[in-house]
Amino acid sequence: MSFVLDNWYLFVTALVSGGLLLWPKLADGMGGAKVSAADAVRLINRERAVLIDISEPAEYAAGHAVGARSVPLAGLETSRELPKNKSLPLVVVCPTGARAPRAVALLKKLGFENTTALAGGLAAWRAANLPTEKTA
Repeated sequence: MSFVLDNWYLFVTALVSGGLLLWPKLADGMGGAKVSAADAVRLINRERAVLIDISEPAEYAAGHAVGARSVPLAGLETSRELPKNKSLPLVVVCPTGARAPRAVALLKKLGFENTTALAGGLAAWRAANLPTEKTA
C-alpha cells in the first residue's frame, strides 16, 4: 500500500494516458463516424453515396459541394430530398463540420444506418480542392 501512496503520480499518469487512448473511440460513439474529403469522394464514386448539405438555405446558396442536396438541419425529418433507398451511403456536410454529427444521429434514427459526417465540413472539401458551386 505504501508503494501506491509513494508513487501515486505513476497511477494518475497511467489512467490519464489510458483515457487519452480511449477518447477517439468514445467520441466516435457519441458523434458518429467522420470521413475525410478523399474518403467521401471514394464513397460517392464507388458506392453511389449521396452528399447531403444540412446548411441553412443562405449558406447553401453562398457555396456548396457540387452535387450536394440541400436539406437544412431543421427540416431533415420531413425532407423529400433524402433518398428513398435507406441503404445508400450518405455523407453529411455543413460549413465547418460542427452540425453534421447531430444530423448523422438524426438520420440514423430515421433508418439511414450507413451515414457519416464529412470531417471539417465544406471548409475541408474546399481545402482538398474539390469542386464547389454557388446558386443564385
